[in-house]
Amino acid sequence: MIRLDSAKGLNRRAFLHAGAISTLGLTLPSFLRAAGANPPSDTNAIMLFLLGGPSHIDTFDPKPDAPAEVRGPFKTVATSAPGMSITEVFPRTAQHADKFSIVRSVYHTATAVHDTGHQMMQTGRLFSGGVEHPHIGCVLGYVKGRNGDVPPHVLLPRPMGRTGGNMPHGQTAGYLGKTHDPFVLNADPSAPDFSVPDLLPPNYISAVRANRRQKMRAAVEGALEAFEKTPAAKQMDDNFDLAYRLMSSKQAREAFALDQEPDKVRDRYGRTRFGQCCLLARRLVERGVRFVTVNMFETVFDEITWDIHGSRPFTDIAEMARLVAPNFDRAYSALLEDLTERGLLSNTIVTAMGEFGRTPKINPAGGRDHHPGVWSILMGGGPIKGGRIVGESDALGYVPKTRPITSGDVAATIYQGLGLDVHKELPGPQGRPIPLVDFGAKAIKELF
Repeated sequence: MIRLDSAKGLNRRAFLHAGAISTLGLTLPSFLRAAGANPPSDTNAIMLFLLGGPSHIDTFDPKPDAPAEVRGPFKTVATSAPGMSITEVFPRTAQHADKFSIVRSVYHTATAVHDTGHQMMQTGRLFSGGVEHPHIGCVLGYVKGRNGDVPPHVLLPRPMGRTGGNMPHGQTAGYLGKTHDPFVLNADPSAPDFSVPDLLPPNYISAVRANRRQKMRAAVEGALEAFEKTPAAKQMDDNFDLAYRLMSSKQAREAFALDQEPDKVRDRYGRTRFGQCCLLARRLVERGVRFVTVNMFETVFDEITWDIHGSRPFTDIAEMARLVAPNFDRAYSALLEDLTERGLLSNTIVTAMGEFGRTPKINPAGGRDHHPGVWSILMGGGPIKGGRIVGESDALGYVPKTRPITSGDVAATIYQGLGLDVHKELPGPQGRPIPLVDFGAKAIKELF
């Protein structure tokens, strides 16, 4: 029997005795039926992670005067921002260039594999010495906490999966602890039967499920008293309390009620997984979530993505232009337009970034390979100005020509835009303080 505590809602001890983590489900499927909300007052953020690494030359840093084997098959188009051109594969995005800026000189010197780029672009640092740094959204949640009953950081639709390096991707709270991990949707919001499953951090919920019978039996048989004194008990209290609040809160029900959006709005974003995740991201920040991370893809294998090596199981440039780019173009432009119409863009930073660029010269398979030497990202919303170009790559797109930008600079820019002190220190492993950003990293001043 599950017992209720009048002071705390559902009692964790009763919950443990019932062995109900999986039977209760920690889901909201029958509750997501309400709509309407007031815009939050803080600056929030949406990070669109373009897993696979978009080719800068085929997207936001075209080289029309380069040789054919470099410039690629696409023409350039003018945008709504004076002096800014992008490639023709983004006709909708071009109309909203006044709402974002392009940083064309991002680079890193670490190994040219996906995982290192994921780490660096989402945390501002490369993991080393066994230290996993926290995702920017997890840091924001740690510093500012929840905004009502919704989690501070939500990750859509699922965590990054296998991308070849077998290393962490930078999407957890790292040394801040699992309590500050993002809450993961673990579902496809474009599916006809979409509902919200577990809203506990994935590592926590999987660990609970894996050991459920053993731990529950031990608790019932007397180990519970000893367990109550451990740090894990407090973590379980915190996670359970949030899970219960999510399940019982009108604010949370409204945040995830994607079925309350008009068909024309859902169509505007595109009925794809990425499109509906972008729409859900708008709903979440509108209702108090401070940071939303959207993974456009979960893996680079056996899926058509930005990873355009050309040969199977990857994608070539033509497939990218036919399938991947239109998906992004529709969803990203709809998000910017929707946020603007609702008065939310002024307090919502929107970034769109990948983990690296692609080699300037097209390979024999009709694709481009990994290239962290230079690439482009999009930043706008909140205090970040639109319609600007920061930095440039050289004539062939190999290295930064001006204003080289590191992942630490990108992180510092987001932190500053969110109102966080970039000089703040976080409690690292063994209590050792770790600065919010690497020494020397600075916000990109041209964007403010």
